[in-house]
Parts: sequence; structure tokens; C-alpha cells
Amino acid sequence: MRPMKRDMVAIIGVGLIGGSIGLALRRRQLAGRVVGIGRSRDSLETARRIGAVDEITTDVAKGVAGADLVVVCTPVGRIVEHVRLAAEHCREGALITDAGSTKAQIVRGLRRFSQKNPPRGVRFVGSHPLAGSERSGPAEAQADLFVDHVVVVTPLRSTPAGDIAEVREFWESLGARTVTMSPSQHDRALAATSHVPHLVAAALSASVPEAYRELAAGGLRDTTRIAAGDPELWRQIFSTNRRDVLRSLQRFQKTLRTFQQALRSDQDGRLAKLLAKGKKHRDALGN
Repeated sequence: MRPMKRDMVAIIGVGLIGGSIGLALRRRQLAGRVVGIGRSRDSLETARRIGAVDEITTDVAKGVAGADLVVVCTPVGRIVEHVRLAAEHCREGALITDAGSTKAQIVRGLRRFSQKNPPRGVRFVGSHPLAGSERSGPAEAQADLFVDHVVVVTPLRSTPAGDIAEVREFWESLGARTVTMSPSQHDRALAATSHVPHLVAAALSASVPEAYRELAAGGLRDTTRIAAGDPELWRQIFSTNRRDVLRSLQRFQKTLRTFQQALRSDQDGRLAKLLAKGKKHRDALGN
């Protein structure tokens, strides 16, 4: 079955994720028109130059007018604001989704979209593509960024099955695999698999004395690569998923203490088992 082709898709926030969505839509001919919306004119011009969008604007209301699909790819702290604004000006009955790294707080801020009569029939279903890197901006966008990557779709219990299917179909049309979870389940899982790893990478990077930097080889560089991500973006992620990040961090600290105890007690056998367990779990992730 050929994926649905949209008349117009509006992307709010045309950075790495938004730009990659635009490139994928245009390369796969899944939209008649793609409009990029953002605050930086230079960034928007880059998105247009690389072919991620057909048109650009800094005016959200103008940019979403006529859109039957809106994808909000801004930092999590502004997603609720942008969804509400888009809902007032996009096509009646349009579908809105997002790409935020946290979900529960966003969904709480958009509860009216889960009611029986959402504004102008506009529908919202949250989602989160597990793709990207520490790099940012439309210049880093890739048309195949989502191919074989997971996108988590996070409906509420009251979300109509047809709306869920439509969001899943959208992401799958870009080459992704979709998984459906509740917003709270998503946040618990991502705290462990994404948020705490970033926090640990940042802490490790900050703990290395400046005098040792010239001795940094692959181990430190690989382990701390994600710490190069935008600090403000990650502050917002931690703030909007504080409880689950703290719980996941406690589990990590407990595991770290077992390593410390093995070293302190000169228990080489125990240390070897702990290292072997870590290797086994890492190997299971693949490349």
C-alpha cells in the first residue's frame, strides 16, 4: 500500500530532526508542499537551500495555515505552546504530532486534545523519533535519518485508534519502525536509555582534569560524545522528566557502588563478573 500523500506539511523547528523530516518527505514525494517554520532566518534559509522545505517563515500562524499535518520539532519546553498555536491556525481537522524527548508533561499540557471535542477538530498524538546525534541544525539533516530507527508513539487511552494509526503511518512512511507506549512508560524507559546516559557522559567529561585532555583517546571521546549536545535542550529534557531521571540515576549509582566495592575489597573475580555483565548487555545492543 502506498503511503498517504499530504497536501501540505508544516514543520515547526527545522533543525536536525525537522530538516530530516522535510528531506524525507520531499525525496519520497509524500507532501505537495513542505513549509519550514522557525525563529532563525539563517537556519531557515539553510533548510530551504538543502531542499528540506519548499517555503520558510518565522510566523507560526502563517506557516501552518492550510497544513493537514504539523510536526513540532522544537525543544521540549516550547512544544505545548507551539501545538496550541498551530491548532488555532492549521486546517480544520488537521493532525499534529511532535518529536519531543519527554512526553508526560507535554501531554498534561495538552489535555484538551484528548477530550471529545478538541479545538476545530484538530488532533494531537505525541511521538518521539529515536534518531539523531549530538549535532544540530538543518545542515546536519539526512533524508534517511529515520530508516530502521524506532519512533515511539505515545497516545492516551482516550486517543482514537484511527489517529494513532495515522501517526504511525506517517513515521513508517519515512522508513521508521513504530512502537506504541503510554507517555509515562516512554519517560521511564527513555530516562534509562537516553537521559541518564547523557547526564553520565556530561559528568564524566566534566570530571576529567584539563591537564589530561591531551591524553584523551578513543575511550574518553567515545564515552562522552553525546555530552557535546546542546546544554539548554538537555536542561529542558532533564527538567521535564526529573522524577524518572532521578529514579534511573539511583539504579546507576547502585550499580556503580558494586564496582567501587569490588575494587575497594580487591575482589578481582567479582570485578570480572561485573565487567562481563556489562559487555554482555552492550553486545546485545549491536553496533
